[in-house]
Amino acid sequence: MLKALNLKNINKSYGLIKALDNIDLTVSDGEFFSLLGPSGSGKTTCLKVIAGFEAPDNGNVSIFEEDVTNIPPFKRHVNTVFQDYALFPHMNVRQNVGYSLKVQKMKGSPMDRKIDEILEIVNLTGYDLRKPSELSGGQRQRVALARSLINKPKILLLDEPLGALDLKLREKMQVELKNIQRQFKITFIYVTHDQQEALSMSDRIAVFNNGKIEQIDTPANIYSKPINSFVAEFIGTTSIFNKDSAMKIFGLDKAFSVRPENIIIMETKKDLAAIDKKQYFITNGTLADCQFQGSHLKMTYAIDNDCKLSVFKSLEGNINQKYDINIKHTIAWKKTDITTLNE
Repeated sequence: MLKALNLKNINKSYGLIKALDNIDLTVSDGEFFSLLGPSGSGKTTCLKVIAGFEAPDNGNVSIFEEDVTNIPPFKRHVNTVFQDYALFPHMNVRQNVGYSLKVQKMKGSPMDRKIDEILEIVNLTGYDLRKPSELSGGQRQRVALARSLINKPKILLLDEPLGALDLKLREKMQVELKNIQRQFKITFIYVTHDQQEALSMSDRIAVFNNGKIEQIDTPANIYSKPINSFVAEFIGTTSIFNKDSAMKIFGLDKAFSVRPENIIIMETKKDLAAIDKKQYFITNGTLADCQFQGSHLKMTYAIDNDCKLSVFKSLEGNINQKYDINIKHTIAWKKTDITTLNE
């Protein structure tokens, strides 16, 4: 498959702070690829290096097999959508969207046609004469997208574009963004610190931590097969047993994680008798916390001194089901549901 982007041995420091530490990264043409990590992990710096806003200390940036390491941003065939939208407040929607066409000296019917086409794609037909101040957050985001897409860049870079939106609008825009990306069939490189956002939208994800990439994989593998403790804890909810605890409690000589949806609470002797004990890890725990989360309870058990275990228990229609703190339960999960980790 054609490579849209290739980063090779990219390093970037700010004084004593190493923002990017020997980054290697390849993105295929047409991928929705996310750079995921906590604040300060290097993902936004990486995006700026791709865009040309920051020069790497060393290494190479290639876009569609062309080395663009020393090429300025406006010659890279990429556009960037920022979290603050960066719209011109004195211009209406049509003027904002068509600004780059005006710079290119396009005018008249060809220009109007291109603007109308892109406004229809982002569901802004009829809003073309409104100023940014007269639009909702989601509408301003779509204007920024339309402006970035109108010249059909080879790669669109998105720097936490939904971060300023409320939850419901953000979820709606996630669907719209993915649909727009499919329609245009261009490469999206998306920066976010939101794990669920990355999991739901991406074809692949690079997980950043302290300037390094910890893991690159599909959302399903990032979630179900994290390579180490950082990825396991950062992506969703999980319980981690270090090597010492794994050996002490379960006789396993490697650290491992287990997801809460894979854990079963044995409330009766009949429950315990129903499972094949050779296929399960079994332990006892004391309920330390219980949170109602709509379709399920999020339960936290204390086991073996400082170890904590998170469990999701489906309410299965019994929405008023409750448990008393400090109740003791036997807890089990299939041995095949664990993921061994490089600590």
